[in-house]
Amino acid sequence: MTVQNAINWPERYLPGTGDNFVSNEVIVKGLTAAQVWHYLVDTSTWESYYDNVADISFPQGDGPELKDGVGFSFGTFGFPPLAAGVVELQEPAEGVPGRLSWTAQQDGPPQERLHVLHAWLVEDLPGGRVRILTQETQIGQPAAELAQQTPNPMLNGHQAWLDGLVRAASGHSG
Repeated sequence: MTVQNAINWPERYLPGTGDNFVSNEVIVKGLTAAQVWHYLVDTSTWESYYDNVADISFPQGDGPELKDGVGFSFGTFGFPPLAAGVVELQEPAEGVPGRLSWTAQQDGPPQERLHVLHAWLVEDLPGGRVRILTQETQIGQPAAELAQQTPNPMLNGHQAWLDGLVRAASGHSG
């Protein structure tokens, strides 16, 4: 029997308690968590494999690699750049899944406020496989509006991110 790990959720962002939640997962043979990890934590690679992210910056001069506690900002889903901060980062190792999560927010009038937690789990599985799970909880009116669309743009956007991440880690472009 193989046991798969789960995302660590802060209470505020517990799935099903916000205004929008999506979960995307792929399991791929022939890749390792370490190969995937580089393309996930090095933000300078994001735009090469995911077209729904732009304007990545590190206001405190950190980056482009994400580290625990680092603040950054980025634009996505048509929102102005969101202020983000890494809240969990654990590099994958033998028997230990890679974990990355950040919070991001957009302030302003109530109809524009958005708070999210975007989490990633990357783990090696038996048989030369890697599992990549990404989940996000969003709170705020813009999130509720996304959740009402069919299909949910965040679900499709995150699937495109996963697919691009796998292509990049596999050494394939486009």
